[in-house]
Amino acid sequence: MPQNYHDFVFYIGEWLYVATADVTVDAAVAQKDVTVEDGSLFAADMPVWIKDSAHSEWNEVDTVFGNVVTMKANLQNTYYTAKDSVVDHPDLSFGRAAFAAAFATEYLCEAYKAGQFSSTKAAILARIIELADFIVTQQCTNAALKAYGGFKSAETSVAYYSIDAGRCIPALLKAYKLTNDADYLNAAKLAGYTFLYNMQHDPATLGLTDTYYGGLAMYVTDTDAYSTIFMIEDLYDLIGLCMLARVYDKANATRYNAIMEDMVDFYRDGLETFYLYYQPPPSGLGVWYRIGLSDEQIYDDPVSYALLGLYTYEDFSETVQRVYDFIQSISQNGTYPAYQPCVCWPGYINVVTKAPDCAYYDAVTIGILESIRKVVDKPSYELAYQIVNKYPDEFLYWGPIYTDYSPITPQKAVTEVAWVARMFLNYSLPWTDFSFMLESEGERVQLFSVQQAADATTYSEALAMPAVVKNADVKETFLEAGYIITDYLTMYSLLPVRPRDKTRRRGCDYEVQTVQKVIQENQPVCYKSQLRRLQNN
Repeated sequence: MPQNYHDFVFYIGEWLYVATADVTVDAAVAQKDVTVEDGSLFAADMPVWIKDSAHSEWNEVDTVFGNVVTMKANLQNTYYTAKDSVVDHPDLSFGRAAFAAAFATEYLCEAYKAGQFSSTKAAILARIIELADFIVTQQCTNAALKAYGGFKSAETSVAYYSIDAGRCIPALLKAYKLTNDADYLNAAKLAGYTFLYNMQHDPATLGLTDTYYGGLAMYVTDTDAYSTIFMIEDLYDLIGLCMLARVYDKANATRYNAIMEDMVDFYRDGLETFYLYYQPPPSGLGVWYRIGLSDEQIYDDPVSYALLGLYTYEDFSETVQRVYDFIQSISQNGTYPAYQPCVCWPGYINVVTKAPDCAYYDAVTIGILESIRKVVDKPSYELAYQIVNKYPDEFLYWGPIYTDYSPITPQKAVTEVAWVARMFLNYSLPWTDFSFMLESEGERVQLFSVQQAADATTYSEALAMPAVVKNADVKETFLEAGYIITDYLTMYSLLPVRPRDKTRRRGCDYEVQTVQKVIQENQPVCYKSQLRRLQNN
């Protein structure tokens, strides 16, 4: 996996977002001072990533005086403004958060066991302990408060969200497994056994809702004020609850299982009908909601988190398959011809018109969906990996646009980088029955994904892929005016392709005409497409 992904998660860890500051004066090797455009964005002890078009390195801020940021260690390289030198730094306006540290911890627990990082295991373990200790400090330990056992949504927040407990429990349990530190185990138990149980039952017990639903209150504050909105993404909490019930706290499995059963019974209908949240009476109307003026849009990441949680709880069930297949079926359109759902999902999805509703991918879904796709959708799993592996710098940003993967906004999120880093770390070449055919009959072709298809068609850079290519069958081919049968080919590929994409085989370009997904045992194994030679060959 790319070293910069690992370094980013390792150093930034508990910070929510990273911003970029321009370097305004050349910074010479062996000195510590770096002059930036706005020194107020920096603070002592802050990790920073200094880079230009030639070099990069990590350092830590010692002091800040005006716009001069003094590092703790001498620079290893010279950074020139003419080479677009910048400093990536944590965004102080968002600060640190337990859930960011949790996702970083989960990645580092996996990196600790990876051969690639065997020489830095001691440093990784020390960082895991540092992050897990920080998570524990964010837990409410005042038993007199309704937030008891929960984790603050951010270091300066007064709200304790159910979803953040669900994000922190797996990280604490994995840290406990590595370190045997009982504080991590106890914090995870408190979050699941007490906090999530109370977030499920208190709304009805306290008369905040008209009846008991089984959903989790969205958050409670340090003054015992509740939001009784039930968010679909809280299905992600099933992961930590499953870990407690099945491995780490079997003695209390009955309680955890009851929490999970009631959650799934309540949330299933909302998830299957593609809603994001429910507002119960008396504060709400007792209906499910999406977003947007017409109530047609959803965010992709809450649904992705919900799917992963439910998949962990009940495997690739009818519900998980129904929701996954529906969103996967929302493909390119005239507005966004470059969109490819097999890479990852868009930030906004219109589930009524079945269309992407923004110009960018929400890159975090590459990592969230990885463990599902690796088992049930190997073509998408492989394409997502190939794209991110080809454009790793672009996918350090949370919102790469469909056409060229440049960022919709120049902002990096630790959560997104940690999830994509886990995808890199756990990648293995997928194997299906079609793989035998590729080995014996396959050849290398190039895929050019369509970017724009209006007045003139434009394509992405080439992506090399193996495929089985055969002459088209005259009985299955509709010959268009000006073409003969030898202008057509039939191609079988593991990687998904779309109509209007271009392939290059043996120096000749072909346009993809039709595409058929080949299904075996309820899973896609390859794509069969008909190609037609482009006239300008």
